[in-house]
Amino acid sequence: MLSINRRFQAFLDKMNEIAVIMPKEFDSENKTFFIKIDQNHEALSIVEKIDIGKQIKYVCSLSNPLSFGKTYIISDEDGLETDLQIGAVIRSDEFDKKFYYDGNDLGANYTKEKTEWKVWAPTATIVKLRIYRSDGTQVDNFHMIRCEKGTWSITLDGDFEGYYYTFLACINLVWNEAVDPYARAVSINGEYGIIIDQSLTNVPIIIPPALNQKTDTIIYEVHVRDFSIHENSGMKNKGQYDAWTELNTKNSQGDSTGISYLKELGVTHIELLPVNDFEEVDEQKPFEAYNWGYNPLHYFAPEGSYSAAPENPYKRIIELKTLIQSLHKQNLRVIIDVVFNHVYSKENSSFEKLLPGYYFRHDENGMPSNGTGVGNDLASERLMVKKFIADCVKYWMNEFDIDGFRFDLMGILDVKTMNEVQKEVLQIKEDAILLGEGWDLLTPLPYVEKAIIPNAHKLPTISFFNDQFRDVIKGSTFSVHDRGFVYENLDTLEQMKALITGSPTMFHEPHQSINYVESHDNHTMWDRFLTFADAESEEIRKARHRLATSIVLLSQGIPFLHGGQEFFRTKNGVENSYNSPDEINHLNWDERSKQKENVEYIKGLIKLRKLHGGFRLSSQELINKHVYFNDYPHLLSYEIENVGAYGPWERLVVIHHPHCNKSYQFKLPGNKGWKQIVSPSSILLDQPIDVDNKIEIREIGTYVFCKN
Repeated sequence: MLSINRRFQAFLDKMNEIAVIMPKEFDSENKTFFIKIDQNHEALSIVEKIDIGKQIKYVCSLSNPLSFGKTYIISDEDGLETDLQIGAVIRSDEFDKKFYYDGNDLGANYTKEKTEWKVWAPTATIVKLRIYRSDGTQVDNFHMIRCEKGTWSITLDGDFEGYYYTFLACINLVWNEAVDPYARAVSINGEYGIIIDQSLTNVPIIIPPALNQKTDTIIYEVHVRDFSIHENSGMKNKGQYDAWTELNTKNSQGDSTGISYLKELGVTHIELLPVNDFEEVDEQKPFEAYNWGYNPLHYFAPEGSYSAAPENPYKRIIELKTLIQSLHKQNLRVIIDVVFNHVYSKENSSFEKLLPGYYFRHDENGMPSNGTGVGNDLASERLMVKKFIADCVKYWMNEFDIDGFRFDLMGILDVKTMNEVQKEVLQIKEDAILLGEGWDLLTPLPYVEKAIIPNAHKLPTISFFNDQFRDVIKGSTFSVHDRGFVYENLDTLEQMKALITGSPTMFHEPHQSINYVESHDNHTMWDRFLTFADAESEEIRKARHRLATSIVLLSQGIPFLHGGQEFFRTKNGVENSYNSPDEINHLNWDERSKQKENVEYIKGLIKLRKLHGGFRLSSQELINKHVYFNDYPHLLSYEIENVGAYGPWERLVVIHHPHCNKSYQFKLPGNKGWKQIVSPSSILLDQPIDVDNKIEIREIGTYVFCKN
């Protein structure tokens, strides 16, 4: 094998084109290059010569396409030689189509009698399987056989359960050892893939009742560890998957915590921050560091830092499956946060080791793009990246019984991939939900192909985080001095009307709008309000906070709550707490009791939304038919009319009042018969108050009136 101390370099950049990069000292007028194919030397045609500083680039054409999986030698007229490296050809459509593999057997496929391994590495010249014992000592290397579409395979007889494994691939004369991208189980800190018998991870499945429509969804976002780590959480298995299986837990004040609390709150879906294997938390010492989990390492295997026994590959899988079914028992569905826009480290990723340059986007100069801001963008438009994403999503649904996915930085991904993923998901579970961040990020993907909010009409069954909803209501996330609606910015009234009615100028149908004012990202709403108006009284701040959350819960679309938002969650002013300690990130279960009145208020709003379908109409056509705004210059008020078929009342009036120390007269339509069911501080569903048709709106907050 040649030394990789190359005096010049040659790259296969297209199926029929080689780029030779040579120092100027070797340049000559009669430059000639040859390629050695099966002991024959074939002359290359130089079609272009480009001065690139200290080097010359020769663009050469091939008379016939080359076979992959071989090492070719390029030489010049003086006998200088180098190996032909695989270059930009791997990002060509021709390469993509030639090597697209549609099989469902990538990874390790185990039986007690034998195990078959298959990996996709089309440009490799040699691939080996390396087997380790569970103590990390190497057993042996086994040469894999090149198969169809650039796959490599080997079958070994015998029972390999519990053995560790990696792949070794030789590409461009460089050997790299990679963990299987399709590994379903990994060792501590993801150092090796592990062969497991997946039948030993089965847990009983509970199927929650199906939702009638997507707008019935109410999402509650929380981090696995944040949920239970607080000293007064009442949960024993703090920071772990198992905390989510503990029933009837209480804090020291005697109030419910844990999944019993979530059940009482009334939300329908729990959205978990990433639970696949991620970097920056040592699984052997999990409480010495903290991370949200947006540093993906292995996509098919659960994270070990939440496990009671991270060294046991079965334990973490069973624990996570049990967590999901524990929530299902409470009729709570599970959405998991997935990060298919980037990897933790491009250079060290299995993707890059098995096919350098393919899985990631590059700009027109061949440099890695960085729309994600973390150094790499996954190239979802490439066929085997698209397949990887679809395979992974299907695996989580089929194996873990997931009910939906939240796509981090979904705008990095392409429309076609997201639609194909949604199709696969709905074939498995017809009421599953896909949602994501549709931000337009600077990645070299054509604008019309990006899975972004302006292209929402191309993704009619997928939901998007509505950043306009967030910023218009509470003030821009990116300008702490921006005044939102809840801080009496009446210039937002027309925008508010659109937001409340499902944002029809942005979305095809209301279910596409994820309505929120707070999430794990950026300041919590409480911390933002403290920064914006620190001199304001706590009472007024709470009123504004309650008003914002009530708009989320009563608007058309899909409401989304950040865990702890209902008890004024604070992160002590930390805006980006992705690696802050537990005392910043934990759900503070003391506040659950201190702010019990607000918790009950939010619980009541959720109950109201679920009680009457007028707050969650399924189509824009129905919204246009039933929702009308009133012309009050200082109030945001609207009627939901002729909706007796959707709930216990024929008519509803909703008023959102953001003003401090100002009162306004409001006239309800018609004469008598109106009852108040929501005030700025109380939910009156159990004891509605009879009101005259002329009422005074004084306190900051939301008012709801009903009439048959």
